[in-house]
This record gives sequence, structure tokens and C-alpha cells, in this order.
Amino acid sequence: MRLGVLTACLPGLTLPEVASAAARLGYQGLEVAAWPRTPGREWEASHLDVGTLDDAGAAEVLELMDRHGLQVSAVAYYENNLHADAATRSRTHEHLRRCIDAAALLGCPNVGTFVGRDVTLSMVDNVRLAEDVLPALVKYADERQVRLVVENCPMEGWHPDGYPANLAYSPELWDWMAGLGLYLNFDPSHLVWLGIDPVAALRGSVDRVAHVQAKDVQVDAVRRNRYGVFGQVLGRTSPWGSPWWRYRMPGLGDVDWRRLVDVLYEAGYDGFVSVEHEDPVWTGTPEKVMGGLAVAERTLRPLLVG
Repeated sequence: MRLGVLTACLPGLTLPEVASAAARLGYQGLEVAAWPRTPGREWEASHLDVGTLDDAGAAEVLELMDRHGLQVSAVAYYENNLHADAATRSRTHEHLRRCIDAAALLGCPNVGTFVGRDVTLSMVDNVRLAEDVLPALVKYADERQVRLVVENCPMEGWHPDGYPANLAYSPELWDWMAGLGLYLNFDPSHLVWLGIDPVAALRGSVDRVAHVQAKDVQVDAVRRNRYGVFGQVLGRTSPWGSPWWRYRMPGLGDVDWRRLVDVLYEAGYDGFVSVEHEDPVWTGTPEKVMGGLAVAERTLRPLLVG
């Protein structure tokens, strides 16, 4: 297994700057953020312009990776592939296809995304919608020898009441996703606050894991007892997050990384473990983000061989 980092935590840096910093901190790969470069959404990281990438551009990226001893573990575009607005959904699918094309040019096996949800429909109707629209995207990826790896984040902020808005948040849905040809980008942090044992969940689905994201979570059980799993209702100002949990760097929360890594090794997983930095304590400036990444590297590096 190798240790990587999702570049989305450093949207203000260029890809060469991120690569240099990651290598200096001891990382071995990058999960490269590839959101569209959209005016007004500069907070979304775009370290790879998939719309213009050609053979020459891919060669430059690969040379940059080689120079720093890195690999591209995945092209990252986590968006709502079931968006309620048909035009927005179409644009999302088109950009996802460009990400798949870019991954193929880079010889990268994975493109990270979400299933998503049409929040105007029931969950059952969303399952039917996904079964209608996602197979074409899976086929497009298969033809280019690329896997679509879906992160199991609930994406509660996409739902006005903070309920799950990504049909990938539970092991039940992972089994269903497998039938559509989708793979799992396993992130244990989300499972902890949903009340799911991440070790047991991983053990039951490890054969579908093609990529791993390393993010921790810190739970305040006293507050959870007051608000419940989906959090505060009265006075809530945002559907994102909850007052009883927060994401942390690996090693600073409640995830048992030793047991998780052991399950991965036992199953023969030999891919990347990619740090996803969403820790509010280690954010605010690039220097603080780098500090958080250093914490994660010190936590995970001793557990990984290779």
C-alpha cells in the first residue's frame, strides 16, 4: 500500500507546488482534484484541466510526478450525478467523461465521484434513476480501462434537511453499486458518525474497494444524545455537518486505523490510502494545511509497507 493525498485541500496552489509539498512530507501519490474552473467557485480545487488535457499535457504531468517520486492514484471529481436539474446533471456527466479521458491519458486506473441524489425524489425513485443513467458512464469508463470509484460520503449538505444525498453512504448501497459496475472509494470517517462500524463494513465489502480515503472523525456522544444522528433542527444555519461531530486528521479522531489497515492487508489490497484533509483545526492557511498533512503522514506511514 502507498500513501497519497487528495489535492483539494490546497486549492490556491498549482499542481507543481502541491506535488513538491506532498513529496517533501513523505507522500507517494496524489488524488488530483479536477473540478471545472468556474468563476465564483474558486474554492473548488482544479489542479488538472481535463477539458484541454492532451498527450503532451499528460506527458508533462507524468514527468512532474516522476520527478517527485509520485503517482496519480485517481482523478477526483466528486459531484452529484443525479442532480434534480437536468441541465446541471448533463454538465456533470460531460465533465466526468472528460475526467475519465484524462485518467486514461495518464494511465491512472481510477476516477473518484459520487452517485448523488435527486433531492426532489424518494430514495427508491433515486435508485431507479441511477440504474437508468449511470450504466452509460460506467461503460464509458470501462472502454477506457478506468474504474469509477464512489466515496461513501452522505453529502448531507445537498439535502435541505441534512439527510443523505449520495446513494453510497451504507454497505447495503455498496452491494447495489457493485451491480452497476461501480467500485468503492472507502472513507471510514462517515461511517463512524452514522453509527456503522467501519472495520466490519470494510471486511464485508473489501473486494469492491479500489481506492481508500483516509479521514478521521471526532464524536461528541453527549451532544449526539441530544440531537440524534442527523443533528440539530432548531436554529440550524446550514445543512452541512453537525454540532456533535467534526472531521479530523487521521490519528486525531475515533477511527481505529490499525484494524482498518490490517483488514486491507489481509484482503490483499495494494492500492493507495489517500488523505482527505477536512480538519477544521488544521485549516485556514496553506501552512496549517501542511501541518495537518504532516500529522496524517506520521499516523499512517508506520502502518503501511511499501
